[in-house]
Amino acid sequence: MSLPRHPAPPLGYRPGVGVMLFNRQGQVFVAKRRDSRGEAWQMPQGGIDPGEEPRAAALRELEEETGTANAEIVAETEGWLAYDLPPGLVGRLWQGRYRGQAQKWFAARFFGRDSEIDLGKHAHPEFSDWKWVALDELPSSIVGFKRALYGELVAELGPRVRAAVRAAG
Repeated sequence: MSLPRHPAPPLGYRPGVGVMLFNRQGQVFVAKRRDSRGEAWQMPQGGIDPGEEPRAAALRELEEETGTANAEIVAETEGWLAYDLPPGLVGRLWQGRYRGQAQKWFAARFFGRDSEIDLGKHAHPEFSDWKWVALDELPSSIVGFKRALYGELVAELGPRVRAAVRAAG
């Protein structure tokens, strides 16, 4: 099932961005959330500040959450993808103003070394651990309510990631 693309974030959804950071082998960065029990892995993502463009927000979030800006955006999703929060989180996150998040996603090639990644660089780190996962394993590595979204991202951005890896040799 394909998630609908929106030309702008729909009402009731928090506008946000996400980054599919990939390394030279085409593996994707995921990190484990500090505020969740269990295996709550995700890619870097976050809200867009007032007046901020999505691309700038993606690069800011990437640096805040990974501690590195040593990356280049190579692709972005067509339109915005939305997901709903699980019922237990609606009303608890974002002061209860949103039922979910609508996101513009970007694929970014990481040029650095793993040692550059510093989850504690930001004043309020969101993650406790990180790892690289195979692109095709990404949806199954993620918290359940985001799996459909991540499947869409692999389908849409995956070919661009693979092409960038091949072109880099």
